[in-house]
Amino acid sequence: MSTEGNARLVSLPFGAIEGWQDDDHAAAWRAYRLSATYAAASEPKTRSLGIDGTALARVARIAAVMPAEISSAEARAFFETHFQPMRVTPAAGNGFFTGFYEPEVAASRQPDETFRVPLLAPPPELVEVDEHAPPPGIEPGMRFARQTAAGFEPFFDRGEIERGALDGRGLELAYVADRVDALFIHIQGAARLRMADGTLLRVTYAAKSGHAYTSVGKVLLDRQALPKGGVSMQSIRAWLAEHPDQASEVIWQNRSYIFFREAPVIDPELGPIAAAKVPLTAGRSLAVDRTLHTFHAPIWIDTRLPAAEGGGAYRRLMMAQDTGSAILGPARGDIFFGSGDEAGRIAGRMQAAGDFVVLAPRSVP
Repeated sequence: MSTEGNARLVSLPFGAIEGWQDDDHAAAWRAYRLSATYAAASEPKTRSLGIDGTALARVARIAAVMPAEISSAEARAFFETHFQPMRVTPAAGNGFFTGFYEPEVAASRQPDETFRVPLLAPPPELVEVDEHAPPPGIEPGMRFARQTAAGFEPFFDRGEIERGALDGRGLELAYVADRVDALFIHIQGAARLRMADGTLLRVTYAAKSGHAYTSVGKVLLDRQALPKGGVSMQSIRAWLAEHPDQASEVIWQNRSYIFFREAPVIDPELGPIAAAKVPLTAGRSLAVDRTLHTFHAPIWIDTRLPAAEGGGAYRRLMMAQDTGSAILGPARGDIFFGSGDEAGRIAGRMQAAGDFVVLAPRSVP
């Protein structure tokens, strides 16, 4: 047992993991292999939970020269040979899981009467700064700021940008029809855009305004506009649609604004390339706290699907391949459910406690 990152890590055998033998380890392998190919060439940075990035890279080099497709039995043997399960127990509370997805919406390259809400590329003066030792004039925790001839200053927030602070700069990548669709594209950090000619364009995270993320759901909960336990993507959408006169006031309390870059949809089965620099895999990619977890580590989760989706057990091996502003804590996970409306329906309702087991690399000769 060890104590790292405000959590206890307790070693346990694979046989003690409920559902381990029943998982589709070949599917887990395909997601892990994407991580391994990257981690073999670019060693992951060890984060405060203590999962060794150098050791992960050594295991990744073994996996990177193995076939991309192997049997479930072979994959299971690989994981059991090269990793040691460590249950992550937070100092307070249990593991907790939500979901995210890649929205798919209609869009246009040019604005018209239907498509009027822009998705923007970052302007050149928006630069990343050291959030732990920011330059003068920038609060700790802000990762982005505006660079000027005189130094640095906070960038425009969501309300200022939506009111036109960046108009006329030529930053528009595409336009969508609905501002709430745009809001959820910002929350998810990526989208597939269906263009009029039938092609798909992907936009994915490039930068953000630097201001702290505030959950619109929490804003509505604090206002008692939504009941406790009743906050979901669906209920937020419904409230905003029913209260258009209050929508801006609520939305602008989330001062964080996301900027995007274009990316091709090379494999429709895979999601966008995320924080760990590999494509996300539906049902196998997990967003984690980037300050605590080492990217590319395999993580076993044991939780339940939303009641509206049957409420069944959701036990499987996933890969730490993304992060998020709201994903904070050693046993906090955000499950990537895929792209499109069906994935969004599940992700929007996903809120459940559960078990969180990280696989630590064993010593590799």
